[in-house]
Amino acid sequence: MKILIQKFGGTSVSTPERREMATLKVIEALKKGLNVVVVVSAMGREGDPYATDTLINIAKSIDNNLPKRELDLLMNCGEIISGVTFAATLSSKGYRTKVFTGGQAGIITDDNFGNAEIIKVDPSRLIESLEEGIIPIVAGFQGITEKGDLTTLGRGGSDTTAAILGEALKAHAVEIYKDVDGLMTADPRIVSKARILEKISYNEVFQFAEQGAKVVHPRAVEIAMRGNFPLVIKNTMSDSPGTIITQYNEVYENCYNNKLVTGIANMDKRVQITLETTQNTEEIFEKIAEEKISIDLINIFPEKQVFTISESDFEKIKKIFEANNIKYAYRTNCTKVSIIGNRIRGVPGVMARIMKALAKHNIEIYQTADSHNTISCLVSKEKAEEAIRVLHDEFDL
Repeated sequence: MKILIQKFGGTSVSTPERREMATLKVIEALKKGLNVVVVVSAMGREGDPYATDTLINIAKSIDNNLPKRELDLLMNCGEIISGVTFAATLSSKGYRTKVFTGGQAGIITDDNFGNAEIIKVDPSRLIESLEEGIIPIVAGFQGITEKGDLTTLGRGGSDTTAAILGEALKAHAVEIYKDVDGLMTADPRIVSKARILEKISYNEVFQFAEQGAKVVHPRAVEIAMRGNFPLVIKNTMSDSPGTIITQYNEVYENCYNNKLVTGIANMDKRVQITLETTQNTEEIFEKIAEEKISIDLINIFPEKQVFTISESDFEKIKKIFEANNIKYAYRTNCTKVSIIGNRIRGVPGVMARIMKALAKHNIEIYQTADSHNTISCLVSKEKAEEAIRVLHDEFDL
């Protein structure tokens, strides 16, 4: 049985017209002889009637301290409504469908409400439906505990649902439908010359997601790597072939990408922190971890430590420093700009090219960091878009 998972995001199912387009993608795959399992997100975005954020805001307007267990019950509703609506659209065209919650689809999680971890998956009910010629439609973003409590998988959880079902069902591929034609070399709103990447490796797309590109959730990429099946990013509203995310050798040995750098990602609203002390820093970093504050671009020197955090964590970290009499300096309105590419590993002179290109345009670099396949620079928010365009040109993307 050749199985294809098709996941449709919130904008793809937000209106009757878009749901019609989405169902055509399903029908097209069925006509090719594939057995399709559909995964759906809640309809629309914040402000739309059944969007997850809209439901949360309704509850929090009454009680801002609603327990996470109850919030998860509420957040399960959006995807269920979307699933039934999608099923009705397909049924009106003569196709047999059956809607499953995440739990009914066999996704068992722990009880970390709001960001549950998947313990195991039993897809037997989905297989039964496929064998009967019925299209299973699964509510994304959700699971169930072994005690029967409904849970959610955290932001981007519908991508995770699609990937974990792809692994459990040994799917031919997992298609993630969004409102973009695929993963691009840079944000097209910033770089008009940005192009769609035909193929990209798991490691590279994972870095894109980690460095700020919001195309596919990193957890979904991890699962696809583990299950060794391709993820395909497609547009519900177009016939673009999209971007295939697959093994490194399939991308590079077949010459889909012969450039040194694959693309550029950016992450804004960063704050650079400098700890002007070497005393008790281990304890301070432990307290930062306890508050679940993620740090990035960390550079450690004998007399100081420099790192970045999200702007949203700035007030929390200031309280930690003040409570422990820690001297610190900070710089706000920063953006992290990262070049990404498996081919930069071990290639000398890449950092020099970055520094020279940015210096030529009077773009100051506050901090740098690199790994095997990324090099990141911290720059001012005001210079960030120019920096992205400069690097896009420098590496001929």
